[in-house]
Amino acid sequence: MQKGTVTKSTGSWYDVLLDEPSPAGDVVLRCRVAGRFRLEDKQLTNPIAVGDRVAVSIENTGDAETGAIREIEERRNYVVRQSPRKKHELHLLASNIDQAVLIVTVVFPDLKLGFIDRFLLMTEPFGIPTTIVFNKADLYDENAMATFEVVADIYTAIGYEVLLVSAQEGTGIAAFRELLRGKRSLISGQSGVGKSTLVNAVAPELDLRTGELSDYTGKGQHTTTFAELFQLPFGGEIIDPPGIKNLSFNYLKPIEVAYYFREIFALSPECRFGGACLHKGEPGCAVIASVAAEDDRVTDLRYNSYLTLLAETEEQNYWERKKV
Repeated sequence: MQKGTVTKSTGSWYDVLLDEPSPAGDVVLRCRVAGRFRLEDKQLTNPIAVGDRVAVSIENTGDAETGAIREIEERRNYVVRQSPRKKHELHLLASNIDQAVLIVTVVFPDLKLGFIDRFLLMTEPFGIPTTIVFNKADLYDENAMATFEVVADIYTAIGYEVLLVSAQEGTGIAAFRELLRGKRSLISGQSGVGKSTLVNAVAPELDLRTGELSDYTGKGQHTTTFAELFQLPFGGEIIDPPGIKNLSFNYLKPIEVAYYFREIFALSPECRFGGACLHKGEPGCAVIASVAAEDDRVTDLRYNSYLTLLAETEEQNYWERKKV
């Protein structure tokens, strides 16, 4: 068997970049999955993620050389989401990454603060560093810039890096390139935020496909169908997953939502019930007191987002959580 890294997932087939060329001289081998793979005790829609290190056996099928994935090496980390089609199952987005980069914009399409918090709730469990990149700065009027400054202050205060860029005008592109240099980065964002355009601005050699916003809805059209890993010409790699419309969390317990909101977790020891407090009305809750006092340790925007995600998680009954 030979070892390599999964660079593309197309559902039933995977591209594997081999550490050494195959007997036929192939560097990238098209592989199928042999056997059943699981993620702990969870049910998956896709057993293998882009970024996985795998062992494959070489097969000859007609004129083409293919392979079969026999083993998956232990993952350093991974990013998983609830399957958008099968609510009881999970979908692996990427594995073995150094950082996540979330592309958003204040306008065109309008900013969705709740989506930022949902994305962070996906990366926090593994402590994956996440940078929030605000694109399309060239379209920001005075009000939009004021919104950006407020939001940037909220997330930088709790330890997240924030960048302001414009793929069209080149603003912040040098900083964006340095952010990616020498690391494997998962780059994600909702459709229409200019993710592919921004990557093309720092690595035009990749020529990622871009899409236009609908004039009627102001929403983007999905341009990425499958997850794929790309080598950056200046060093490093990016994993480009399909555009994400929404994120749900059937695999989290309510208390875990509290754990993965950084500023809420930091205040939990001061609550009367400590780490068992869900911060939604319990007496002696330091988080509720902070929001009421407007002392900026927990902002009302983040707290309201937390309550929304907590309610969604609590609505899932025991059976639904047990299924995954």
